Amino acid sequence: MSEAGASKEELFAGLVRDHQASLRVFVRSQGVEPGWVDDLAQDAFVIAYQELDSYDPDRDFGKWLRGIARNLVRNELRKQGRHRRILHESLTRHLVDLAENEEDQVDTSQLSALRDCVEQLPGKSRELVHSRYHEGWDATVLADKFEMKSATVRQTLLRIRRQLYQCINQRVKEV
Repeated sequence: MSEAGASKEELFAGLVRDHQASLRVFVRSQGVEPGWVDDLAQDAFVIAYQELDSYDPDRDFGKWLRGIARNLVRNELRKQGRHRRILHESLTRHLVDLAENEEDQVDTSQLSALRDCVEQLPGKSRELVHSRYHEGWDATVLADKFEMKSATVRQTLLRIRRQLYQCINQRVKEV
């Protein structure tokens, strides 16, 4: 997997290009709704990148990646019965990650910071966040509503989540 002079990011970007289409086909073949295929495939690539150091270059990368995707689909099946208990999985995961990173419970200052940071977003970004995390609309529906491509919606939401994460951390440090 290592080419002389290529960084880990460059190598991984090549692997993503080589495997993204086949991974999406695989995820869809596992019975995932079309609107969620890209999200699960993206999650699989994120996990693969995070676990890249544990990858054995003598193994087939595509097979390893499909194993990650298969586990994600299994997790979705397990969560299916719990979906109604959580407002939105991504927001909940972010809040849980905040708590784990600081090794204590999410306190009211973090929730207050989240509310303030969302309020400071530009109008379209705030509406996109509300539609995704409050209304629960997926990228396909949001793409139609905001006259964007699904991939652009997902990328925009990723950037907004990063912005919110930084804003929350800055506000909590100021307190």
